[in-house]
Amino acid sequence: MSEIRLHEGELNIMELLWSNKVLAAKDIAKIIKEYIGWEKNTTYTVINRLIDKGAVKREDPGFLCKACISKRTVQNIETKALFNKLYNGSLNTFLTEYLKNQTLSPAEILELERIISEQKL
Repeated sequence: MSEIRLHEGELNIMELLWSNKVLAAKDIAKIIKEYIGWEKNTTYTVINRLIDKGAVKREDPGFLCKACISKRTVQNIETKALFNKLYNGSLNTFLTEYLKNQTLSPAEILELERIISEQKL
């Protein structure tokens, strides 16, 4: 199975599904209309795109929608894509550039050192 890439509009719908587990498409459309302003047809088009990608499963009756991919999985896929795009896949380059521009608290430094020492094991 190839990695599922989602755009911002699709992520809005996925956030609702991750929070609510199962929602009818009509309820998703109402919520999205209120918060984003999309018309029902737009929301249904995006839901169908998510179904085609394998990110959402539709159950009848009631056009009930359920996420087929976890939020953590999507975060990992999108993070990897961002690293590849902006840092040629180099975690070292990203961390070096990012940390140069940050003021870390002693607690944050300790946490980073802990994570790094776990990786050495």
